[in-house]
Amino acid sequence: MSASELATSYSALILADEGIEITSDKLLSLTKAANVEVEPIWATIFAKALEGKDLKELLLNIGSGAGAAPVAAPAPAAGEAPAAEKKEEAKAEEESDEDMGFGLFD
Repeated sequence: MSASELATSYSALILADEGIEITSDKLLSLTKAANVEVEPIWATIFAKALEGKDLKELLLNIGSGAGAAPVAAPAPAAGEAPAAEKKEEAKAEEESDEDMGFGLFD
């Protein structure tokens, strides 16, 4: 990461911590106060990327898995054993490696 990107990131964090709206002008003024020369395009990119988003919330929930909900697997039909299917799939994968002429421990 370049110094200008890093300075712009830190400026965005400072603004978010103070509860101030993140705009390109504010990012540029903070980087200028820190004596870091930043091209205006970086401030614009960061401001547009963070527009309407709560940066604190993004950082605090980084590992919460707030993405799309996982799709449930279809229920097995009566009399089927899901474990048997998994064993067959694993066996088929093993056989496919052997068919190519190489294995994991060759």
